[in-house]
Amino acid sequence: MKLRRVVVTGLGALTPIGNTVEEYWNGLINGKSGAAPITYFDTTNFKTKFACEVKGFNVQDFIDRKEARKMDRYAQYAVVASDEAVKDAGLDLEKIDHDRVGVIWGSGIGGLETFQEEVMNFAAGNGTPKFNPFFIPKMIADIAGGLISMRYNFRGPNFTTVSACASSTNSLIDAFNYIRLGHADAMVTGGSEAAVTIAGMGGFNAMHALSTRNDDPTTASRPMDKDRDGFVLGEGAGALVLEEYEHAVARGAKIYCEIGGGGMSADAHHITAPHPEGLGAKNVMLNCLRDAGLTPQDVDGVNMHGTSTPLGDIAESKAILEVFGEHAYNLNVNSTKSMTGHLLGAAGAIEAIASILSIKHGIVPPTINHFTDDENIDSKINFTFNKAQKRDMKVVMSNTFGFGGHNACVLVKKLEM
Repeated sequence: MKLRRVVVTGLGALTPIGNTVEEYWNGLINGKSGAAPITYFDTTNFKTKFACEVKGFNVQDFIDRKEARKMDRYAQYAVVASDEAVKDAGLDLEKIDHDRVGVIWGSGIGGLETFQEEVMNFAAGNGTPKFNPFFIPKMIADIAGGLISMRYNFRGPNFTTVSACASSTNSLIDAFNYIRLGHADAMVTGGSEAAVTIAGMGGFNAMHALSTRNDDPTTASRPMDKDRDGFVLGEGAGALVLEEYEHAVARGAKIYCEIGGGGMSADAHHITAPHPEGLGAKNVMLNCLRDAGLTPQDVDGVNMHGTSTPLGDIAESKAILEVFGEHAYNLNVNSTKSMTGHLLGAAGAIEAIASILSIKHGIVPPTINHFTDDENIDSKINFTFNKAQKRDMKVVMSNTFGFGGHNACVLVKKLEM
């Protein structure tokens, strides 16, 4: 069968460096760090005392107070970002076929704060199980997609992808596939996460995954730098409206770019560590190129998973060299996690948005906080260190890799009529 073309017509973002797409993009190209001391709880006894929190966010500016109380923060973020994306897409809710519009969302953890609070309240009580009646619907990882569909009466395919830090890239790929296979005309997709909590910070600290650069949080996320010491936890949401090309053209929609392809793979190696030679990362990029019908030489840039972990950055840079060969030195490679921190299940969504906007504006956001080259990483690769670079970007790949060895890669490209 002939596959249908899929384009992006709407974007929404709620991030540690900006609460709208415009603010987020301005933060990216100006090299803004979202890292700061944690404000949500007392970090006195924690190894890491900082994170990339969403700032200046008042949920009641967007959602009725009574309804907001029924939602974990991760779901609130999802609704707010999707509202921006739907509005940006200009979907006429009176005219569209609601049975042909779906929601596929991603979250690696879901309502962690809700789970934490309910268990702590129980532990502090007298043993009587007095739980909030909204405990389960607030906690479950699929509820965000359900809430978005209810908000707009979108009755098409609806589910949530859970693949740790690859979750929202998987959601994007699934949405892309449902449209190109003819099962929907438009999809709201993306991901959200709100794991800056006592349990989230404590858990990641226990596995020595987080940076402990408490004396200088803004420079703690330093992908590819010799002195990197772990990732910085972030939170927020990214939302995209994907649409079948002819459907978008027929209604005169603004089109950002085309989704070229998606790839998936597994490391099959370790519960948390990447394959040391970047095998899964290599395979996922090759699978993505194959799906898009493109060659490595067609690609202009790669938004790395680039978490600022000692093992991960080396493995991914090796994979890029394996996939692209000499062309790797012609690429603009970057890691926007140097600014936003790691949004876990929402990372793929906001990084896909960064890749799309780099095509729209002809600017590659920087990888900030680079001070010292790592002898284990090829310094001839242009990692777009410390300052945004202008470049006509036609094809960009965005990588995400999750605990459990889950790898997902999406390719976006300038629209060809």
